[in-house]
Amino acid sequence: MLKRWWIYQQERFPLLQNGILILVFSSATVFYSALLRDRNPNSTAILVAFTTLFLFFLQLRIIDEFKDYDDDRRYRPYRPVPRGLIDLKELGTLGIFSAGIQLYLAYSLCIDLAILLGFVWIYMLLMSQEFFIKPLLKTHPILYLVSHNLIIPLICLYGTACDWLVLGESLPLEIFWFLVASSSTGLVIEIGRKIRAPQDEEVGVETYSVLWGRDNAVLVWCSVIILSSITSYFAAEQIGFSRPFGFLVFVLGTGVSLIAYVFFNRPTRKGAKLIDTMSALWTLSIYLSLGIVPFFVPFFPPL
Repeated sequence: MLKRWWIYQQERFPLLQNGILILVFSSATVFYSALLRDRNPNSTAILVAFTTLFLFFLQLRIIDEFKDYDDDRRYRPYRPVPRGLIDLKELGTLGIFSAGIQLYLAYSLCIDLAILLGFVWIYMLLMSQEFFIKPLLKTHPILYLVSHNLIIPLICLYGTACDWLVLGESLPLEIFWFLVASSSTGLVIEIGRKIRAPQDEEVGVETYSVLWGRDNAVLVWCSVIILSSITSYFAAEQIGFSRPFGFLVFVLGTGVSLIAYVFFNRPTRKGAKLIDTMSALWTLSIYLSLGIVPFFVPFFPPL
């Protein structure tokens, strides 16, 4: 049984890779909120935020397994669920168990946090049913992308609430830019991971390089990176970290431009992998710069 679950996580939810990204993301939500109030974050809030957000993303993966089961069985029988490695009942049990952990952690900190948790769950349940407009979403991929992306700022809000809400304070208005930045940065990851080289496209798999065309998909990816840069810059400005952030965007933006240029001219598997890797690097850098690094910079000696 452990072997089956180990194989499943390797293929569908890599614990180390996802854990690092979610640790940075969840920590940034708490640190950013604390920086806005010029106070130290509570270590318990950081732990609860990480555990809860990690389980949120696990639940999103489980929801996808249910939503995509018919398509996977038809077009992707090599995946763990359709090939019988793990069944949907086991995944459903895991999802319910993870929700119990989240509720316990939220209630142990603050009853209001448990209420906010309920709102996140409601949105996730609506996602699992494609908001009851599946035919419309199927024919409008941008609407599908935007409607599903909204879960990211909602999860981000929950992470920040582990700080300000638990302490009985009102929602800081400056967090708006952080939420918008999380939404646009989530688009970078989502689009970047669904751009493939022509030889790697699969029948029945709706990648953005198929839906929009390879060149258009790369242009959209570059566009959402620009959007992420702008919104994240304003978020960095709220905590007095806009200048270092601007330098970071310049360096990473150069890398993005080179990777996009190479893929335009030679759309290889390696080039698509570089887009995926750069998307993850971009996301890590954004969240490190919007909470974690600014918090610890005062402890570094001046140059």
